[in-house]
Amino acid sequence: MPDGLVFSPLHEVHVAAGAGFTDFAGWQMPVRYSSDLAEHHAVRTSAGIFDLSHMAELRVEGPEAAAFLDFALAGRLSAIAIGQAKYSLLLTPDAGIVDDLVVYRRGENDFLVVANAGNHAAALDALRARTGGFAVAVSDESDDTALVAVQGPNARAIVKAVTGIRFGEPATAAAAAGTPATATATQDAATDAVPGANAETAPDDVSHPLDTLKYYWSVDAEYDGQGLFVARTGYTGEDGFELYVPVALAVSLWNDLVAAGESFGLVPAGLASRDTLRLEAGMPLYGHELGLDTKPAQAGLGRVPNLSKGDFVGRAALEADARPGSGADTARVLVGLVGEGKRAARAEYEIFAPAPSGTGTADAGYDGAGANGAPVGTVTSGVLSPTLGFPVAMAYVEPALAEPGTELTIDIRGKRLAFRVTTLPFYRRKRD
Repeated sequence: MPDGLVFSPLHEVHVAAGAGFTDFAGWQMPVRYSSDLAEHHAVRTSAGIFDLSHMAELRVEGPEAAAFLDFALAGRLSAIAIGQAKYSLLLTPDAGIVDDLVVYRRGENDFLVVANAGNHAAALDALRARTGGFAVAVSDESDDTALVAVQGPNARAIVKAVTGIRFGEPATAAAAAGTPATATATQDAATDAVPGANAETAPDDVSHPLDTLKYYWSVDAEYDGQGLFVARTGYTGEDGFELYVPVALAVSLWNDLVAAGESFGLVPAGLASRDTLRLEAGMPLYGHELGLDTKPAQAGLGRVPNLSKGDFVGRAALEADARPGSGADTARVLVGLVGEGKRAARAEYEIFAPAPSGTGTADAGYDGAGANGAPVGTVTSGVLSPTLGFPVAMAYVEPALAEPGTELTIDIRGKRLAFRVTTLPFYRRKRD
């Protein structure tokens, strides 16, 4: 094994399944088991199981935990109910993005903050640095926690089929999460800023807790006598669940899920398909669409910071950006792009304005409409969409060119190909 890499508690399971591996944020993680396309299509049509144990789980506890998170993060975390989750941003004082996070309220004064693997240390350090004056403690539970995700149309049936998982008594979505039923009124507010997310209503005539668990809610369960935390969240654009389990039970849970999912078409899926799935769903990836030099509004996340609450890190910079003449309105913004044919644009490819009418086609080598033919944007992620069959990309472009329907060109290996600005996401799953 390579020196210096961290291995998932499920590493040997992946080896036995024939996975190929990649170094991701210092972790040796499965990139694929069979083929990227097969795994992608399985998630869209049946289900896939992912090892996400490289993610960082940070616990925030104390009598002022809610107030602390309101100050440390951009959103109003004190407003979510016990059992509910919220997408939020960890900002620098200049309003750059340290990380995008999902925060679960586990109790009145108990929150679980899930950070990206590559930002584990940065997120932990930033949170701890902001605790001054608050009665709160930030601890790192990542080494003790494994995370398995089951995503796809059959995800709920598969998790329900694992006989070793014991849920509580049937209840409404809010009661299943340990909260009053009136708390469900905050559901839309908690999910409306999630990239690619849509709030949904659970069916009425059901008896299993997972049947009433809404998107961006969670429920406690038990597996092999130990606590299991199940959240209806994900990063694929499909319905699905993320299961947080003690490391010692990770292999057993994975095997039980695989066995339960065999008749439902479940396949193990790697990071390659996870990336194409999230891209189709218009979900940003840190290091591509998000970074320290990115402001929330540029990335289409302007609704995440809550300026109706009190002070928080990054607030002053956001308010300064909103003032006329600040220059923030000239910064490039994130858009979706769609093309024709089969040639995909990749990260860092340059974008140009198209040829004016009558000057020749993009393929003829027109330089574009920027100053002296300068690029007007840059691709951050791109792929030939396995689901849609045509090229899609996310990119930052000049604000004047961000209107849906705007025609642009992308330099793909020396040839200018036509793309069109479109609204995100590229793909939305059909609701039950």
